[in-house]
Amino acid sequence: MKPTEIARVQAYLRRILGSDRITLIAPPRAGLTVEVAVEGEVIGTVHRDDEEGEVSYAVTLSILEEDLPPAPAAAPAPRGRK
Repeated sequence: MKPTEIARVQAYLRRILGSDRITLIAPPRAGLTVEVAVEGEVIGTVHRDDEEGEVSYAVTLSILEEDLPPAPAAAPAPRGRK
């Protein structure tokens, strides 16, 4: 993606998600993936698709199990009637 595209997609994501903490990080070399970060922590990628002249952008978010809050304790199973 070109720098102008990255800036436009970043502005769009910030607007629709309501946060200026979102940053798109350009890859060090052409052809590599653009990363999506929130306050410096990479949370996903952006892929550009150009099919028959129609351009679209797909955002993929990656959530690691270790980053999730602990799962709530399981509720005891209901007891049957006697």
